[in-house]
Amino acid sequence: MLGLKLPTDPRWVNIVEKNIEEILTDHAFCEQKATSTAISLIVSFPEYTELVQEMTALVKEEISHFKMVHDIIIKRGWVLGRDRRDDYVIELLKFFPKGGSRTTQLVHRLLYAALIEARSCERFRLLSEELDDKELATFYKNLMVSEANHYTMFLGFARQYGDRKEVDKKWQDLLDYEAKIMKNLSKKETIHG
Repeated sequence: MLGLKLPTDPRWVNIVEKNIEEILTDHAFCEQKATSTAISLIVSFPEYTELVQEMTALVKEEISHFKMVHDIIIKRGWVLGRDRRDDYVIELLKFFPKGGSRTTQLVHRLLYAALIEARSCERFRLLSEELDDKELATFYKNLMVSEANHYTMFLGFARQYGDRKEVDKKWQDLLDYEAKIMKNLSKKETIHG
């Protein structure tokens, strides 16, 4: 359903289980960045009324996810750690060239967002199925559904605002590129890396 070309190695969950505190901190910052992305799309493309409406709802949802993760961190007696580099996103952003028309820039940003949400969804599914920590497994199962909805929403907007044939080609090319990135990742207790 997600179209990802390279699934996460299930052994990634073993890395996560050795440091739950780290994955939760990384996850919290991923939710904060998703909130920032939605706000940025509103600020950058205010003339797209339907997009603005959906991004406004997304801001509320993503910040509530941040709070949910932060609450788990607190409940377990930890504090939110510092944000760290997201090598996955850094590499992903190298795919599309800078510049182009406003529409092209919008489509590219929507495709990036769709792919990040798709990978998050895939990782959350894996965590929900493989984590020994049942509380977290249930938590990630519930979040997985949201991520799938976000992925389809972003991809749908990209297809709506761009030329469908061109967008679908870019999407497939981005999926191929992402698969190459993933070959070097899944070695850290981070949501994407």
